[in-house]
Amino acid sequence: MAVTEEDVRRALESAPAPDGAPSLARSSALSAITINGGRVIFAIETSPDRAAALEPIRKAAEAAVRTIPGVSDVLVALTASRPAGSAPAPSAHSHSHAHGHSHPAASSPMAARGARPAPAGASAPPRPQGQGNGVGVPGVRHIVAVASGKGGVGKSTTAANVALALVAQGLRVGLMDADVYGPSVPTLFGLHERPEVENKMMKPLEAHGLKIMSIGFLVEEGTAMIWRGPMVMSALTQMLNEVSWGELDVLVVDMPPGTGDAQLTMAQRVRLSGAVIVSTPQDLALADARRGVAMFQKVDVPILGVVENMSYFCCPNCGHRESLFGHGGARAEAAKMGAPFLGEIPLATEIRATSDSGAPIVASAPDSEHARAYGRIAEAIWKRLSQGAPGRTPPRIVIER
Repeated sequence: MAVTEEDVRRALESAPAPDGAPSLARSSALSAITINGGRVIFAIETSPDRAAALEPIRKAAEAAVRTIPGVSDVLVALTASRPAGSAPAPSAHSHSHAHGHSHPAASSPMAARGARPAPAGASAPPRPQGQGNGVGVPGVRHIVAVASGKGGVGKSTTAANVALALVAQGLRVGLMDADVYGPSVPTLFGLHERPEVENKMMKPLEAHGLKIMSIGFLVEEGTAMIWRGPMVMSALTQMLNEVSWGELDVLVVDMPPGTGDAQLTMAQRVRLSGAVIVSTPQDLALADARRGVAMFQKVDVPILGVVENMSYFCCPNCGHRESLFGHGGARAEAAKMGAPFLGEIPLATEIRATSDSGAPIVASAPDSEHARAYGRIAEAIWKRLSQGAPGRTPPRIVIER
């Protein structure tokens, strides 16, 4: 029998509320409830200073919902987008309401356990220079973000092929698809099964020597993701910290396009060794790429380099080379920003066809010129990681109360 919102609300009648209401089900702190098959997701609104104290309420809510027949997983986040109790008036249908953009303060055991701000006056623990702010993932040496200022520039295809090229160099590599609203990795690798769960940890799927995790493995294909900030960050942190990645030399993270809440929070909360920016040559894409670079620089994440994708087109019949979107713009922009230029990837039918078929070109045609181009980019990235990508010393952030 399918789980319904009414089932969840009945279960939450037994859970305490953070605002003096008779139960969490009747509390204005309860967010909208999302149900996807047997997976139940909701948030409890609070203020940042009360987040730790409300952890027992979060756990009680999670335990109550787990008793519902048909529930396979529960994700509960404590969020702080507004002061507790200041919710808009509930609708006639229920007490649920849409909450604004916010950052998760805590989440379920199968969800986020991100870093929390240190109290005022606390000394920050030492962290390796050039690895940004935030926390690392046990067993993972380097986390590399592959990002773009806008969508449609081939970021996911680049991330997948660079990850495969790193595997070809003999490295232990994982690929995490953090593009929650448009996960491409399941299609790129032809993977559509759900991950197994063992001891409350998800096992990544594997293909071509890569360990892979994507939000696309956890939701039905074609599902429209309408989550706001707290749910997105809970899902991303879950895929980082509650997946059995094992020992990895590099975890490549295919970031969402743009510079919004998800990208900024990910950059702040995860100890990134560096970021790779993907752009096409035209001015519009380069302007967005500049914003992406600026965002990472503001949170002290080193820029490992810039890739120019769809750099040129070679006619397969006559070999004539045409710069359809201009050429050299990303190289020139990288020079202006003082960032390394990692290389050019052409606009090629072979790259598109192999990506659509679930066998990226580095795996399906490793001796092709296109695969070698990705290989050179991967070599440059690993060289910078091995040498220690230069970065500014991270500032100490003090939270005043």
